[in-house]
Amino acid sequence: MKLNVQDSFNKELPADPILENSIRQVSKSCFSFVNPKKTKNPSLVHSSIEVQELLGINKKEVDSQSFTEIFTGNKILKNTKPFAMCYGGYQFGNWAGQLGDGRAINLAEIEHNNLSWAIQLKGAGETPYSRTADGLAVLRSSVREYLCSEAMFHLGVPTTRALSLALTGDQVLRDILYDGNQGYEKGAIVCRVAPSFLRFGSFEIFAVKNEIDTLKTLVDYTIKQFYPKLGIPSKSIYLQFFKEVASKTLNMIIHWQRVGFVHGVMNTDNLSILGLTIDYGPYGWLEGYDHNWTPNTTDLQHKRYRYGNQPNIGLWNLLQLANALYALIEETSGLESILDEYKTEYEQKNLQMMRSKLGLILKEKSDNELIEVLENLLHQSETDMTIFYRKLADLNKEDSPETALQKINFSFYQPLEIVDTIERKWLLWLGSYLNRILRETLTNSDRKTAMNLTNPKYVLRNYMAQLAIEAADKGNYNIIDELYKLLKNPYDEQKKSEKWFAKRPDWAKNKIGCSMLSCSS
Repeated sequence: MKLNVQDSFNKELPADPILENSIRQVSKSCFSFVNPKKTKNPSLVHSSIEVQELLGINKKEVDSQSFTEIFTGNKILKNTKPFAMCYGGYQFGNWAGQLGDGRAINLAEIEHNNLSWAIQLKGAGETPYSRTADGLAVLRSSVREYLCSEAMFHLGVPTTRALSLALTGDQVLRDILYDGNQGYEKGAIVCRVAPSFLRFGSFEIFAVKNEIDTLKTLVDYTIKQFYPKLGIPSKSIYLQFFKEVASKTLNMIIHWQRVGFVHGVMNTDNLSILGLTIDYGPYGWLEGYDHNWTPNTTDLQHKRYRYGNQPNIGLWNLLQLANALYALIEETSGLESILDEYKTEYEQKNLQMMRSKLGLILKEKSDNELIEVLENLLHQSETDMTIFYRKLADLNKEDSPETALQKINFSFYQPLEIVDTIERKWLLWLGSYLNRILRETLTNSDRKTAMNLTNPKYVLRNYMAQLAIEAADKGNYNIIDELYKLLKNPYDEQKKSEKWFAKRPDWAKNKIGCSMLSCSS
């Protein structure tokens, strides 16, 4: 297989001088060289055609044994030196020290059609950053990462991509809920693809350790490689760099809120410096609309990373990055100004996003109240977020509130609850909404088209991923392929796939993997 390898990260940045693959603290180094662990019996489960094309890989190559060997770490690409990245991070609000790629190994950077892509294997074995873990991943979490990476891209959400999902042939011991009940699961590896896997924590660790020369080297490299339009690095350019990162981070989170995605573990080591959704661990999709929902069992007590708090956490994480960059900028006013702008821009962009979800083109002062009343109402009886907004597009300006309520009825988990006070509240809000769209110039048909381009019909609901996992564990990969194809066109009607346009089934409400997830993978 011929790939255009153009490595820069492991050539231009300082490397860990120790070549032994042993758990250790690493100083003044951005990465450590390490080879993936060879696996027992690797086999390809699925591969994304679109990501193949990004890298310049053809079908014949995908079908080859060489492809499977390379993207499970059993064969090293010619003229490459795999490595694991060094970074730290604030986890659940506290500095966690050195973290790094504990089970991810970067193979190479591939250039194709004037774009550069870093390729990384998740679950490829121990690295110097594995701490007490084994560096491996299991089929369960790998299916979720593979499908969600591609689904998010097609939803229009900035994200890392996934080239392939493969079994290793090895058994991996896991405690799925950290409750002492260990069991063996099938080992798997996902090949992740992105322009870069640099995170906020990649910069924070050098500031915390006062390794300022290394910090400067990394920031200068990042600007040159990924923000070249900013110009030659200097204090003012570092400030512009931070502003760009803040803008991209906010843009990403607005998209999360739009489609109902909850990342689950927004530690600073899990936030991309390029504003990409990265590290698909205990993520989930809002089913019942609930600002306080988080899928992560580790976060159930404080719910720090709940759906409604994601924009605030984005700001908190940016503050920690600002503290790291202060070592280079040496003044606070510019950094503080950018953080303040984030707050203002969030209010503006969130309002505009909500208007688009409601099919509103005109801007009226009363829109804030219309949205606030709706969000309160959505909490009063369990309402499926995805279905609600999709059904709302079916309303016509001429409808009565009673007719409108019938049209959205399918989105309620307990339709019989919509009586008396709650019913009156819904009829009142629907009346306000119908009056509001009467003032719009869009026809019913045009408004529906616009809303259906903003509100997806299909998302990777937790139970859907779980069905794919359970079938794959039995050697049946049909559901993985079905969901992969379905989620390539999430805004289309796809009438033949209507079975997936459904509320969470009762069996999934409290099922592990559907409503409760951990970082165990």
